Amino acid sequence: MATTHVVSDLPKVGIVGAGQVGSAMAYATIIRGVVPRIAVYDIDEKRVNAQVADLAHGTIYAGAEVTGGADPEVLRDSDIVVITSGAPQRPGQTRLDLADVNAKIIGDIIPKVLNVAPDAIIVIVTNPCDVLTVVGQKISGLPASRIFSTGTSLDTARLRHIIAQRANVRENNVHAEMAGEHGDSEFALWSSATIGLVPIKDWVDDEGNHPFTDDVTTQIAEDVAQAAYHVIEGKGSTNYAIGLSGANLIERLLSNSRTLMPVSSILDDYYGISGVALSVPTLLSNQGVIRAVPTPMSKAERGALDTSAATLKAIISSLGY
Repeated sequence: MATTHVVSDLPKVGIVGAGQVGSAMAYATIIRGVVPRIAVYDIDEKRVNAQVADLAHGTIYAGAEVTGGADPEVLRDSDIVVITSGAPQRPGQTRLDLADVNAKIIGDIIPKVLNVAPDAIIVIVTNPCDVLTVVGQKISGLPASRIFSTGTSLDTARLRHIIAQRANVRENNVHAEMAGEHGDSEFALWSSATIGLVPIKDWVDDEGNHPFTDDVTTQIAEDVAQAAYHVIEGKGSTNYAIGLSGANLIERLLSNSRTLMPVSSILDDYYGISGVALSVPTLLSNQGVIRAVPTPMSKAERGALDTSAATLKAIISSLGY
C-alpha cells in the first residue's frame, strides 16, 4: 500500500523509478544525508512498495523520511524530481539505441510529475539522457533551466578516478571533465585538465617522466567512454556510481551556493550550438541551470563538440522533435 503524502516545509526529492538506478540513488541520498524527505514512485506497485519498505527500515540510522508508491501523488510538492525510469541498457546496446522506447516513457511521466510538483526542477537520468532532455523540455514547455540531465557528471568522475590512479594522487586533486554526449561521442577536455595547478601534459611522476602522453590520454578517454559497457557486461547494469553521482547533484541543487558541474542542458548559441542538450561546464543553483559556461577548447575539442551535437540532433529529429 502506498505511503501517504505529508505536508511539510522540509526539502523533498522525488525519484521516479524503483529499479536498480532509482533505488541506488535513493539509498545514496539517504546515507549521504542529502535531504530529509525522499519519495519514490514506480508503476510497479509490488516493487516500489518493497523498495520503500527496505529503505525505510534503515532510516533510523540515517534520519531521513522515505515514502513512495505506485501513485504519482507521492511526488507532490517535490523540490527536485529525478527520473530514472526506462528500458535499461543491455549488453551490446548503445545509449542511443534506447531513444524511441524511452522517449515514449518520458512523454508519459513528465505530465504526471508536473501535475503534482509544478515547480520542481526535473533531472533526467534515463538514457539517452541528452536526447530525452530535449524531448522532456518540448513536452513540458519548461524553461531549459528547470529540466536537464546528469550528462557526463558520472563520466567525469570516472575520468578523474583513472587520472588519479595513474598520477598516484587523491581524486580531488584532479581537475578534468568529460564533455559532449553522455555516450560514444563524448570527449575529454584535456586542454584545460590539471592535477593541482599543473597542466596534465606537464605532470611529472616520481621518476621524472611525463606519464600523460597523447597516446595515454587518448586511451584514458576511450576507457571512460567504454566503462559502462564493461560494467553492464559483467553485472547487467550500472547503478552504484550513478546513484552516488545523482545524490551529489541533488545535494548541490539544494544548496544556496552556486556550483559548476558538467550536466547536460539545452544549449543556446554555445560555440554556435543551439537546441540540443550537451554536457559542458554548467553553473547551477537551487533554481537549476544558470548558464552554460564558455570554456576554452582546442580545435580538436571544438570539433568533437560539434560531432556530438550533430549525432544527437539526428536522433532528436528521427523522433519527431
